Amino acid sequence: MDASTALAALEAAGTEPTRRTFHRHGAPEPLFGVSFATLRELGKRAGVDHALAGALWASGNTDARCLAMLVADPARLDVATADAWAAGTRYHVIVDLVAELVARSPLAPARMAAWIGSSDEYVARCGWAVLTRLALHEDGAADATFTPYLETIERTILGAPNRAREAMNSALVAIGGRSDRLAATAIAAARRIGPVSIEHGDTACKTVDAVPYIEKLRARAGKKRPASKKPRRASR
Repeated sequence: MDASTALAALEAAGTEPTRRTFHRHGAPEPLFGVSFATLRELGKRAGVDHALAGALWASGNTDARCLAMLVADPARLDVATADAWAAGTRYHVIVDLVAELVARSPLAPARMAAWIGSSDEYVARCGWAVLTRLALHEDGAADATFTPYLETIERTILGAPNRAREAMNSALVAIGGRSDRLAATAIAAARRIGPVSIEHGDTACKTVDAVPYIEKLRARAGKKRPASKKPRRASR
């Protein structure tokens, strides 16, 4: 699939109700209004195609940029491109898709660390969103890797810009969900932080309350643990 074919398919799939919904969530023009179910179907049809991802991103179309993140190859992602994509949008949904891509790439730890400290609201969000995905899915990482970020969140979250603050709150939940030890530390931090206020605009989105969400994640993890086998009796 080439870029012109993909853009034509996106335009044909767009609907006015979806456009209106995406606008309420902050999606910028140009925008066709393509549902994420359709975007994922198109992504499967296109397959992994890093050149197509670059062309779709360059179009500036919001739907095309979402599709670009679904077909980009994390193994071929370079630092310059990752930085450009993280800084190249003011739409939090695309920022989160960039983070999902980067979290699957070898660049994840370094870009996460660089972006989290950014003064740019959306670049910082991207860094925290990468951390969230690593905390949730990187089973091989030591818990100690994430502990310093809890301290940063507690110290700075309430003064952070809106969309960065939202991602920091999600990162707090994700870190706490990794293990019982981190859960205790994260819950204590969340209680010291107190209520986190996030502006969601004209949408039905609600701010995640960290403590109960962490508790839910740990309860779910407990249910997934295999039951310990009873020791066999010695034969007589």
